[in-house]
Amino acid sequence: MTAQLDPRGDVAVLVPAAGAGVRLGPGAPKALRLLAGEPLLVHAVRRIAAAPSVHTIVVAAPATEVEAVRAMLAPAAPVTVVPGGAERQASVAAALAAVPAGPEIVLVHDAARALTPPHLVESVAAAVRDGHDAVIPVLPVVDTIKEVDATERVLGTVDRSALRSVQTPQGFRRSVLVAAHRSAGDALTDDAGLVEKQGIAVTCVPGSELALKITRPFDLALAEHLLTTGA
Repeated sequence: MTAQLDPRGDVAVLVPAAGAGVRLGPGAPKALRLLAGEPLLVHAVRRIAAAPSVHTIVVAAPATEVEAVRAMLAPAAPVTVVPGGAERQASVAAALAAVPAGPEIVLVHDAARALTPPHLVESVAAAVRDGHDAVIPVLPVVDTIKEVDATERVLGTVDRSALRSVQTPQGFRRSVLVAAHRSAGDALTDDAGLVEKQGIAVTCVPGSELALKITRPFDLALAEHLLTTGA
């Protein structure tokens, strides 16, 4: 059954999904790798579509797979699919350009975070709605972090109390994200980084353990296990 997005919603979600995902091993582009028999992208879009305030979802797919991705996502949700770029930043810019008039909150979400719960989408959107220009979901860093030199010699221990692990979706006022991409210079893998370069404050909200990024075969196996437990 295809999910119905809210025509009165104020949130557009961009999903850059054109990356190769070489750390996951050889095969299809990462967003199209299978998790429990379905592509990661399908899992991600299904969860985004379940968030009540989402008006629009735009996916930037591998340029050669646009029609296949459009057909693949049709049973999950009404999604706009555009060709992505060689770099993530170009894919986000292409998706952003395809957002229709209306939504003034724009979220950018990694397809590789396929188990992200809808409530995290709503939490990030709510923080932007409350007046923050840019919002990222984060988790505390739990491992001990060492600073090392080029020879792997330890230089010191970093105070992890001030560190956070960043997840997606990252949320922005639409005008802020548009301006950041127009002014972008060096390619970054993080949209909040583009906004930071413009001197805009970025606010953190609590993330979710389920929003893990599926990057390596181990992550894929963990996600499979989580699905069997009802994630």
